[in-house]
Amino acid sequence: MVGIGLVGIGFMGMTHYLALQRIPGARVTALCSSNKARLAGDWTGIQGNFGPRGTHMDLSSHGRFENFEDLLADSSVDLVDLCVPNDAHATLAVRALEAGKHVLVEKPISLTLADADRMLAAAQASGRMLMVAHVLQFFPEFAFLLEAVKSGQYGKLQAAHFTRVISRPDWSSAIGDAGRNGGPAIDLHIHDTHFVGLLCGVPQAVHSRGTLEGDTVNYLTTQYLYEGHQAPAVSAVSGALVMKSRPFAHGFEAYLEGATISLGIADPPGTGPVSPLVVYAPDGPAHPQLGSGDPLDAFTNELEAAVNAVATGKEYPGLSGELARQALAMSLAEVESVRTGLPVRLT
Repeated sequence: MVGIGLVGIGFMGMTHYLALQRIPGARVTALCSSNKARLAGDWTGIQGNFGPRGTHMDLSSHGRFENFEDLLADSSVDLVDLCVPNDAHATLAVRALEAGKHVLVEKPISLTLADADRMLAAAQASGRMLMVAHVLQFFPEFAFLLEAVKSGQYGKLQAAHFTRVISRPDWSSAIGDAGRNGGPAIDLHIHDTHFVGLLCGVPQAVHSRGTLEGDTVNYLTTQYLYEGHQAPAVSAVSGALVMKSRPFAHGFEAYLEGATISLGIADPPGTGPVSPLVVYAPDGPAHPQLGSGDPLDAFTNELEAAVNAVATGKEYPGLSGELARQALAMSLAEVESVRTGLPVRLT
């Protein structure tokens, strides 16, 4: 049994807590939050962009700490699960690794490459795992595309386009603060840069256009530049510009030699079709059966991969800290490209 110390009781902390209850090999042994009411079990003020509102929870069986160091001192905690604002990721992750704990930190790995490198160095020095929770790969539609490309079932990937746009986030103070989360180009768009890295590898360069709100890039469109005449043509759009009446839209279209795979969601999660993925083959369209469509299932699969990694001592590749650092480097390069109007090379 892997003991989990969950840090941060907001929307994502609640999501992780609910998902962890579904995993037989995991047990939440401790919770840490500066919010005394939430530590006492009053989660009624928690609401995100999917799933139910929080309710009153019985937390009496868990250790509950206001101080992070007290949670680190709890010997029942094997894995520290950090669901805290992005600007706190690096500091808390390094402290947990130095205390001999494995770490799962919500995306992005950090806000700067220097902090990401500091986290990776702490993991190597401690001999503990640093895993970064990029959940997109665990959603069945994206998992289907990833497997289709990796297996070669439909031939070579020729081109792909990704979309991820929301209205201005307002369901917590931290999520709407670009200084704390990096803005949409980091906090939101990094879902797609990470997935592009999984699907196609890191490009040689990126070329982006976008809009700025003050110093923050709040919308961008990017070409990922892979060298070679047979390299795929990959692009993405992402940002927080749409009106509240269209709160969320994401999807992709991937063009393989033997099929076009399409996903288009333009509804609040939970209100659209269960399996909107379509595979357009030469003999007509097909609708793969992909499961319930409940977003909590994706988080459960993600957390189960992290728990199994700790239990077996074998890291799950999709949660790699190195891969998460690459995704951050891609996103930061896109921000630089928006600001300069020029392509930016990646090392």
